[in-house]
Amino acid sequence: MSGQDIFFYVFSALAVAFSLLVVLGKNPIYSALSLVMVFFCVAANFVLLQAQFIATIQVLVYAGAIMVLFIFVIMLLNADAQSADLGKRRPFQAIAAVLCVALFALFAWSVKNGTTSPERAGFTPEKVASLGGNTQVLSELMFSDYILPFELTSLLLLVGIAGSVAIAKRKLEGARAESPKEGQA
Repeated sequence: MSGQDIFFYVFSALAVAFSLLVVLGKNPIYSALSLVMVFFCVAANFVLLQAQFIATIQVLVYAGAIMVLFIFVIMLLNADAQSADLGKRRPFQAIAAVLCVALFALFAWSVKNGTTSPERAGFTPEKVASLGGNTQVLSELMFSDYILPFELTSLLLLVGIAGSVAIAKRKLEGARAESPKEGQA
């Protein structure tokens, strides 16, 4: 077992541990910060795979911009620990934990048996270098073979943002309806 393998297992174990904290955490801010750590662990694994561009994008886009958006939405909705307490929903937490373990097992199986290895997919380091480097190959694949998942991801983010704005607006309108009118005090 090489040093690279050891680092892979360490970062993967940390990613799984922090992802469980995301799902099982009672405080939404701590869950969001745990998700940031998951993103950093995934980025470290990308570095170990010599995919520095993807690791950089992982940190900049996900750990930076999207997590700032998530934390902003959490604070906008005023989701404190009392309102987000899942203490009465123990079956939900157990189902979420089992689902996380099942998804991890599926991921491990797909990594072992799939074509996630660049060499198995036909992208040896020499071929990637002859095609223009990681960024060139990634952009050509993303905007040709994988354009549908790329566009669906952007659509999913857009729907999430629109949903959070709709929830915040509804909560704000509900708070206005409950507050006494000015001059009636």
